[in-house]
Amino acid sequence: MKSISPLPLLLCGLLAANLQSAEPPAKTDPAKKQPAKAPKPPVPVFLTPEAGGADFRDQGEYADSTTGAQVIALGKDKFQLTLLTGGLPGAGWDKQGRVEIPGQRQGEKIVFTGAGDQSWTLEERVLRSAGDAARGKVLKRVERASPTLGAKPPAGAIVLFDGTSVEAWQGGKMDDRKLLMAGAKTKQKFNGFTLHVEFLLPFKPEGRGQDRGNSGIYIQDRYEVQVLDSFGLKGEHNECGGLYKFAKPAVNMCFPPLVWQTYDIEFDPPQFDAAGVKTRKAIITVKHNGVVIHDRQELAGPTGGGQKESPAPGPVQLQNHGNPVFYRNIWLVEKK
Repeated sequence: MKSISPLPLLLCGLLAANLQSAEPPAKTDPAKKQPAKAPKPPVPVFLTPEAGGADFRDQGEYADSTTGAQVIALGKDKFQLTLLTGGLPGAGWDKQGRVEIPGQRQGEKIVFTGAGDQSWTLEERVLRSAGDAARGKVLKRVERASPTLGAKPPAGAIVLFDGTSVEAWQGGKMDDRKLLMAGAKTKQKFNGFTLHVEFLLPFKPEGRGQDRGNSGIYIQDRYEVQVLDSFGLKGEHNECGGLYKFAKPAVNMCFPPLVWQTYDIEFDPPQFDAAGVKTRKAIITVKHNGVVIHDRQELAGPTGGGQKESPAPGPVQLQNHGNPVFYRNIWLVEKK
């Protein structure tokens, strides 16, 4: 019998062993971090009415003797209509009747269609009812301004910003319009005072929530009065005029963006005894566009991100929250 060489048998055995021990193809582990998704494009921001185009032109307030309306631009030809019984906030609204209706641009007009027979059209800056409930009702455009806009500092006031210098501010920067940009803190520290501030919010129709012109005024670097484009919204603690986390405004007095607005704030700091124990909470009164929205409201403590309470005075901070918010005509009268 012819002998068989052991080499082919050995090679076959090694091949079989390798096939049996070979690992299956690697599978994707869902728990492992996947490649990051491409970032979303930035939300468009407009700093002038001309740049805001048709959406800015149509957004705003409309009213007659019994009804107020606020048209909010939401970007990409979408809108919201807020109807208010009695008139506009601070100008007749009964603080009860409030209806929200979605809208869509259709050619030269915007059509708002709500539940039942709630139907309105906006064309050439005139808002008309098309529904049976209020057929023939016409609301005309209203342009409001704060009664304290441009208020002059009284004798003895400390002028913090008048468009000529940022010397009073740590980190203060002016733009080419001589406006103070958000992200500055007074070098001087204060206890009790009355403060006048004027602010301008950008037009960000596609922004939502806290990404719609966010800033804030920190009193003593401890307590925040929220600055935000909350035009036409309900008015919550985290919206314009809110004492963040503590109290919502009595009424949402936010004007449309790119309209100068005012805060007039009276502040009494907390009181402490000799042992450093707080004996009285801080108290704040806020007027937004001339209307009282907080009347001697007690503050339980500092806002999140604010400095710890103490008897020591503190600065005024204009918070930078990543949005182009601008300030002017800022002055303060210290309490004796």
